[in-house]
Amino acid sequence: MIDVIVVGGGPTGLMLAGELRLHGVHVVVLDRLTEPTKESRGRGLHTRSVEMMDQRGLLDRFLAVSEKFQVGGFFGGILKPWPDRLDTAHPYGLSTLQPATERLLNERALELGAEVRRGCEVVGLSQSDDGAGSGAGSGSGVTVELADGTHLRSRYLVGCDGGRSVVRKELGVGFPGEPAKVETLLGDMEMTEDQATVAAVVEEVRKTQLRFGTIPNGDGTYRVIVPAEGVSEDRTTAPTLEEFKQRLRAVAGTDFGVHSPRWLSRFGDATRQAERYRVGRVLLAGDAAHIHPPTGGQGLNLGVQDAFNLGWKLAAEVNGWAPAGLLDSYHAERHPVGARVLDNTRAQITLLGTDPGATALRELLSKLMDFEEVNRYVTGMITAVGVRYDFGEGHELLGRRLRDVELKRGRLYELMHGGRGLLLDQTGRLSVAGWADRVDHVVDVSEELDVPAVLLRPDGHVAWVGEDQQDLDGRLSEWFGAAVG
Repeated sequence: MIDVIVVGGGPTGLMLAGELRLHGVHVVVLDRLTEPTKESRGRGLHTRSVEMMDQRGLLDRFLAVSEKFQVGGFFGGILKPWPDRLDTAHPYGLSTLQPATERLLNERALELGAEVRRGCEVVGLSQSDDGAGSGAGSGSGVTVELADGTHLRSRYLVGCDGGRSVVRKELGVGFPGEPAKVETLLGDMEMTEDQATVAAVVEEVRKTQLRFGTIPNGDGTYRVIVPAEGVSEDRTTAPTLEEFKQRLRAVAGTDFGVHSPRWLSRFGDATRQAERYRVGRVLLAGDAAHIHPPTGGQGLNLGVQDAFNLGWKLAAEVNGWAPAGLLDSYHAERHPVGARVLDNTRAQITLLGTDPGATALRELLSKLMDFEEVNRYVTGMITAVGVRYDFGEGHELLGRRLRDVELKRGRLYELMHGGRGLLLDQTGRLSVAGWADRVDHVVDVSEELDVPAVLLRPDGHVAWVGEDQQDLDGRLSEWFGAAVG
């Protein structure tokens, strides 16, 4: 039997497949498309995602196909200088078109032994138990039905199949929120107008209409974004090039001579979140769990970060060492993060309005963001550097991700490519005996770390700070299950 079926071969599903394979989990990715999409809705990685790629040894691959950017705030069309003292060793984002991101994550998943099956559309699923615990009988599992009438069975299944998720609908999980009130057209296409004229028109239009713009893709095409005339009844139907031209002429007074589109699409500002991220042996991640406007460029990043949180926990369940409640902590930790992203995109849509109230609010917030502390807070929110999970009372590092600190013998993230837990021990007196098959013990020192020792989960979040062995053993049991031997 397959250990885990991942439905959806986008960035979230491919990231999850790679994470599962680090732990030897037999994973099959099913994607309904026969070949990777050419659409590039997501255009880059924010700081937290950059950290994750570095932590898994993938950053050099992304740097080879990306450009770094530093924009502080990046909130509701307000751009500010990058803030000082953001808690990261990677104070930048990467401009990476989504097809490149998917290609790199797909290559990584395949290198690790994942199986990616394209042209496989899931149309139904059922599960045979409530998924409680890893000791369920051999009859426990999930069965999926494909469009061609065949069936596949696995121990667990994760729906990473987008905002119109079949998996979520089959589970009957509620998806409350607000429908779209405005709609925007976007696509990649060529132009006959010269760049200087395009830039001048865009600058003038964006004084009053921030849902408009053109961005050079670097390959002779432009990303074009323009408000639609209204909200369409069926956003699954792509707009036509003529519709784009009409809207460009209405908003900008010119259609820039757009032609030869690579792809065309539309999106609304609908904002919804799944009530539950887990039902028995089936889980949801990425857009299957939450949809929101693309303001701030957070969508792709939020999904990839869901996968980074879920991967090691689901692998622990499959491999039989997960402590009680570990898999449920995925919902407990990621649902609040998703809710906060939905809220900040709601706020940004308000700021992008053209009415006098929105304009006044945007001017006020822009002045507030000139204060370093406000800029750092907003930038930390958009880039997810500010995410902290609730691990209870304790040291200020508890629940946070530890940045890539310099050690005497290298860098921290170089030691975490294998996806295992890690005890960074500056005392040399501690031990992970009993958990050495799941947790690495590194005795080294860092001038950037003013604590005796830290225990890191595989996703880099700090699970314990201190120097008492008995206290450490308790936290090892809490996050990494029972000791062996």
